[in-house]
Amino acid sequence: MTEKAKKIRISTLGRMKREGRKITAVTAYDAITGAWADQAGIDLVLVGDSLGPTALGLADTIGVRLEQMVHHGAAVARAAHSALRVGDMPFMTYKASPEQALTNSARLIQEGGMEAVKLEGGSEMAPTVERLVRAGIPVLGHVGILPQSYHQQGGFHVQGRDEATAGQLRRDAKALRDAGAFAIVLECIPSALAAGISGDLAIPTIGIGAGPDCDGQILVIADLLGMIDDKPFRFVKPYAQLHDHARKALEGYVADVRNGSFPGQEQTYGAG
Repeated sequence: MTEKAKKIRISTLGRMKREGRKITAVTAYDAITGAWADQAGIDLVLVGDSLGPTALGLADTIGVRLEQMVHHGAAVARAAHSALRVGDMPFMTYKASPEQALTNSARLIQEGGMEAVKLEGGSEMAPTVERLVRAGIPVLGHVGILPQSYHQQGGFHVQGRDEATAGQLRRDAKALRDAGAFAIVLECIPSALAAGISGDLAIPTIGIGAGPDCDGQILVIADLLGMIDDKPFRFVKPYAQLHDHARKALEGYVADVRNGSFPGQEQTYGAG
């Protein structure tokens, strides 16, 4: 019988940074992927709005609704018990006002089973982060490439390559820290910049396309497991090719049904 894993909490992540232990994070969208992540010992499970293009067939994350995040979050929460569970706040569910963010974040916590929420944006989101934290809702920040600002940023381009934008990202990270964020996702920024931000902050940084010197790493589970037949981003390392395995398995099933070999004697009930 395997030993029950200890519950990962926000204080755990802070302690891991202080001790120099790397944080592992991955997205999950249902009970199956939530259980996989939990059983593998993942520290933080993000119910990300990346479920739009990966699980819902949407073109991007912008079309994901709060009700969908609540629905998928609750499914993950039923299976992921040890990891810290964080839910993405969808597009335009938190930027109108801090009070809007508070109302909608509460749904992810109460109905979606999340233990924290993630917001995209830098210094401009500091008042909102402060309001949520003051109300008892932990917040994971997110700077760099912001998928919900895809149109405004002109597509997916590495951020912070010039001195001006790099300086703004440093200021954004510090503003989120000062507002009470417990950690910050750094997405697609130069490795040296990410290392500098990570060294400046007492709270953990979690990188995606931000090099090896962040305090932790996160990947979209569909990319990590090769679940989609698309070329992954440069920063992705696929650890499996489930898309190919699943297609071959289904092709085998189709062939067996059509040639009459399934169901066989082993899958058939007798009268006795």
